[in-house]
Amino acid sequence: MGGGGKVPYPKHVWSPAGGWYSQPKNWKANTLVLGLAMVGITGLAWRFSAEHEYRDKMPEQGRFFPSRYWSKQIIEHDRKIKAEAEAAAAANSKPVEG
Repeated sequence: MGGGGKVPYPKHVWSPAGGWYSQPKNWKANTLVLGLAMVGITGLAWRFSAEHEYRDKMPEQGRFFPSRYWSKQIIEHDRKIKAEAEAAAAANSKPVEG
C-alpha cells in the first residue's frame, strides 16, 4: 500500500540559477544590481511618460493634482495662469489719472 517508491531525483544539480537550494556568496551584490536596474528603468519610463503626457482639460486651480509637479504641459499652463493673474493685478493697481 502507499504511493509507491521514492521519486528519483539527482542529488547534485547544476543550473544557471545555482541548483536546488542555492545561496550564492554574492547574492547581496546581485540584489543591489537588479534593484538599481529596476529603479533606473522605472525612472526612464516615468520621465518618458511625463514628457509625453497630454491633457485636453487642465486640472482646477488650487486642487491637489500630483502630476502638476512633473507634467510639462501642466507646469507651463500654471505659469501662464500665474503670469496672467500678475498682469491683471498690475493693471488694476495703476493709479487712475484724472
